[in-house]
Amino acid sequence: MNSDEVLTRSEPFDALSTLRAAGHPIDLLSERQRQVFAELGRPEVELLNSIKIRLDAAAGEVEGQELKLV
Repeated sequence: MNSDEVLTRSEPFDALSTLRAAGHPIDLLSERQRQVFAELGRPEVELLNSIKIRLDAAAGEVEGQELKLV
């Protein structure tokens, strides 16, 4: 395998791992709900992550103990 092959070969996108890494509570969802998230493409996950960042910024520093699932 040459360096061109290494650069063009891409790893499969793992939506659930990407969402978990961004702090989404994926493991609290039902199996069917997780399957929906697992089928998301990279642009959809990037959009969800950008929305989460904006919501987190708008929430302020202190929030109650209420769990919010989007």
